[in-house]
Amino acid sequence: MKLKFLTGLALSALLFSCGGETAETTTAEAPAKEEAKVEEVAEAAPVDDAMSKGVGPISELILEDIDDALVEKGKEIYKTNCTACHKIGKRLVGPALKGVTERRSPEWIMNMILNPEGMVAEDPVAKALLAEYLAPMANQSLSEDDARAILEFFRTKN
Repeated sequence: MKLKFLTGLALSALLFSCGGETAETTTAEAPAKEEAKVEEVAEAAPVDDAMSKGVGPISELILEDIDDALVEKGKEIYKTNCTACHKIGKRLVGPALKGVTERRSPEWIMNMILNPEGMVAEDPVAKALLAEYLAPMANQSLSEDDARAILEFFRTKN
């Protein structure tokens, strides 16, 4: 709750500092409205999130045994591109990634990496995550091969 309040406070300050229209809600009201928004979006999300493939270039992916070379490549890409917002076992700007391959399909994970804008615009699960974390995932302009390597790295973090 304290984190949501601080996030709401920071968001309010950011919106206020951008000029233009002023915020009509106080910082004390913002967290309650954000919680309501998260619940509303979460209700619209499909019941079986793990089966959703998301929106993007990856429609089908068959996983085989873990490829150690691909894991190492994914680990390096993750360190370079993802650690500012994600930790494996801890919530940061974005969600903790431990067990993500148990919560989401491989296609969904790769589509979120490759097409975050389309995902938050059209995918109910990605919309719910945006409502909860209040920060859209940054598009790192990675290739499908890079996204596949990151997925392979995530497969070792369950």
